[in-house]
Amino acid sequence: MFALFDEAGKFLAGRVMSEADSSMQVELDSGKRVKVKAANVLLKFDKPAPAELIAEGQRLAQEIDLDLAWEFAPETEFGFAELARDYFDAKAGIAHQAAALFRLFEAPHYFRRAGKGQFKKAPEEIVKAALLGIERKKQQALQIEAWATELAAGNCPAAIKDQIYKILFKPDKNGPEYKAVVEATKLAHKAPLDLLKDAGAITSAYQFHWKRFLFDNFPKGTGFPALTAPEIKDELPLAPVAAFSVDDSATTEIDDALSVQGLGTGTVIFGVHIAAPGLAIQPDSAVDKVARDRYSTVYMPGWKLTMLPDEVVQVYTLTEGRDCPAVSLYVTMDEATLAVKASETKLERVPIKSNLRHDKLDDVITEATLSGAEPATYEFAPELAFAFRLAKHLKAEREVVRGKPETFNRPDYNFRLSSGGEREPDGTEEVSISTRARGTALDLIVAEAMILANSTWGGWLNELGLPGIYRSQASLAPGIKVRMGTKALPHAGMGVAQYTWATSPLRRYVDLVNQWQIIACARHGRTAALVAPFKPKDAQLFSIISGFDAAYSAYNGFQSAIERYWTLRHLAQAGITELSAAVMKDGLVRADDLPLVFKALGCEPLPRGTHVKVRITGVDEMTLDVHANLVERLDEAPAAASAEEAEAEDDEVEASGPLTLAIDVNADEAPAEGSTA
Repeated sequence: MFALFDEAGKFLAGRVMSEADSSMQVELDSGKRVKVKAANVLLKFDKPAPAELIAEGQRLAQEIDLDLAWEFAPETEFGFAELARDYFDAKAGIAHQAAALFRLFEAPHYFRRAGKGQFKKAPEEIVKAALLGIERKKQQALQIEAWATELAAGNCPAAIKDQIYKILFKPDKNGPEYKAVVEATKLAHKAPLDLLKDAGAITSAYQFHWKRFLFDNFPKGTGFPALTAPEIKDELPLAPVAAFSVDDSATTEIDDALSVQGLGTGTVIFGVHIAAPGLAIQPDSAVDKVARDRYSTVYMPGWKLTMLPDEVVQVYTLTEGRDCPAVSLYVTMDEATLAVKASETKLERVPIKSNLRHDKLDDVITEATLSGAEPATYEFAPELAFAFRLAKHLKAEREVVRGKPETFNRPDYNFRLSSGGEREPDGTEEVSISTRARGTALDLIVAEAMILANSTWGGWLNELGLPGIYRSQASLAPGIKVRMGTKALPHAGMGVAQYTWATSPLRRYVDLVNQWQIIACARHGRTAALVAPFKPKDAQLFSIISGFDAAYSAYNGFQSAIERYWTLRHLAQAGITELSAAVMKDGLVRADDLPLVFKALGCEPLPRGTHVKVRITGVDEMTLDVHANLVERLDEAPAAASAEEAEAEDDEVEASGPLTLAIDVNADEAPAEGSTA
């Protein structure tokens, strides 16, 4: 005797070897013996053989017209054998019964399962809806096939082109457009980017990177709503200073300026003046919502997306020739020893006498002229000389806390495009890349002044019981990263007891938030905690930190990627085929004179720090990949890198990883990105 039974939704048949009340032992054609519950046995028969029954049942099942079977079926529950007798004939044999079972089982939209071999026909409206769904799936499958064929043939359907960035980076993997691209990569045996480039879906590597960034971070576009900069209603006193700022020529959001009073008197008052949009912009106002939506200005070669509209920025920026509202920190100190005697914060109008531009003055305002070794013929020479002496003093004090000096081993790189920043780049511009040594005299003056202000204000907020947004680092041990939080904690990397960001309120949202808190302190002193916009443990602050952290990381990642794109363009435009470089790890090298980290074949066994010459054999501006190999080793004994330098290099390696797509193609069926297939 044989038995047909259900095994986890699959129908099997075999010879019954033994039988008990609740189960039986069945031997399959493969020779395997299985224990089957009696409740799962649907048919017992003597002939035909199990394999023949299943084959014949499956063949007959396809002859059953489901619409007709549904019409024949009783309104009440019924068994498959009953349907077989109604549909075929009253003497329907085992094969016909098996056919009815198979057909009923595979058509749940027509017949619902109601128990062992029992079914109940679905209501008419359910059947109609299911059939419509099946037809839609059929049409969708045909559409996917048509799109895939068209893509593989080198043409991109409009529906695919419209969703190209979603498909590649944030796909709905059940969407027909995504499925069509996956299918096309298999048909054409091409990597997704190669397929889409060849089909005309992606025509510009620059636009690919730019539009991908916009898709991820500015899905509603980069334009601003119509906004009017709110007026500052405070009656602010005029500060008795002549302040100056130091920025790059391209800077339009001038957040900070400096002043020096009392030179030659023995007591000097050093002023740090920060633009004060927080005096006018209120939390939850229309302008605030725009700033919070963006969190920061986005920088890139030849262009930027500002956090606030330019017409708003220009109302509060520290433009020369104007008396500008500012939050000012005045630090009173002994002129000879630079010992701090007192500090005070004021809300006032500050006369901005000059906007100095370091890219025009770096070669003029030097350490030699500031220290008196060479004559200083520039504006604010005495004030800058004092500020430089103070900056060196403050840096030395911080380095004592750090436990080691700060080092600037690598230069900053300046990118200049032929468009000159007058229009949004399209990727075809000529690019020049120049270096600027980090830690120049003007850099040091500004950096130490901002650290002084940020650490002082951070301590003041903490003293008055107000929360702020702080940056902290527990130690300089490898792996200990800088974190953002609402508590005043030490920043080991900076060498200060606490550190906020409060000196760039036109460019960073957390600085604007901290400025609101500082303004409350300046206005109300010890009672500031009662009226400040943010109270201790305010959930909004944690939300702001989370949102800012994500946005700032994304913006920095894009800036790095688009700078890498322009560096690759520079290689092509300048005809550069060989570079000197330093080995990092795992065969990666860093170019000596360009901001470029890449893998060079042959460098894998070389120690970190080895100096080499490498040959560029190819670049891919879409994936930002560089293909290179070792030409020769230029030194024999590389200097050992410090743990701090090694960790910084490892972070740089992580940031220079290859472009990652979210499109999922079976590696056995399509080549990886960057292949030549």
